[in-house]
Amino acid sequence: MQNQTRGILSTAQATKMSGFTLLTLLFVGSTITSAFLLPLSDSSYSGEFGGSGGKRFSHAGNQMEGPITALRVRANQYYIVGLQFSYCRLWSEYVGGTDGEMQEIFLYDDEDIIQITGKYDSYIQNLVFLTNKQRSFVFGASSGYTYHGYRGFTFNAVPLYRSAVLRYVSGRSASYIDALGFHWGKQLKKSKKCRRLTVDQGK
Repeated sequence: MQNQTRGILSTAQATKMSGFTLLTLLFVGSTITSAFLLPLSDSSYSGEFGGSGGKRFSHAGNQMEGPITALRVRANQYYIVGLQFSYCRLWSEYVGGTDGEMQEIFLYDDEDIIQITGKYDSYIQNLVFLTNKQRSFVFGASSGYTYHGYRGFTFNAVPLYRSAVLRYVSGRSASYIDALGFHWGKQLKKSKKCRRLTVDQGK
C-alpha cells in the first residue's frame, strides 16, 4: 500500500514538473519570437513616394559598406531623372535616365542626412535633402514649374527616432525616378577610409 502511494505521488510530481517545463518552454519560445519581431533600434521607413512604374531597386546591400558620404542627382526642369549614392567609398549603381544635368554633393565627415522633402506625381518632381549641419541640397523642379499644369503631391520624410539618420534609399526607376523610399537607422561613425573619399573627391 505504501509503495502504491509512493507511485501515485511520483506520477503526480512528474505530471506537475512536465506542466512546469512545458510552460517554461512556451514562455521562452514566445519571448524569443517577440524579440525577433521587434524592430531594430533606431530603424524606420518613410515612403514609398511616387508613381507605380519603373523597375525596383534597393541600396540595402550598399549600406553594408558604410554611411552615405556623397550623392549624385540628375534632373531636368520637371523631374528627378536619375540618382546615385556613395556608401563610404563605393558608389551605388546609377538608376534612371540620361536627360537633364547631373549635380554631385559631398558630405562632411560628421554630416548625415536627417530629412528629405519633395514633390511627386507619376514621378519624383523635386527633392530637398537636409543635414545635421544645417545644409540643404535642392534638386529638380522649382515651385514655379509644373508639367501640364499638374503640381503633384508633397512629402516630408523624417526618421521615427530622433537619433537616426538616412542609411539608404530604395524605389523604382526607368527614364526617370518613378518612386523613392527612405530607410533610417543608427548613425555610423565614418572611418578614415570613408573620410578620405569626402576629402579627396569633394574638392
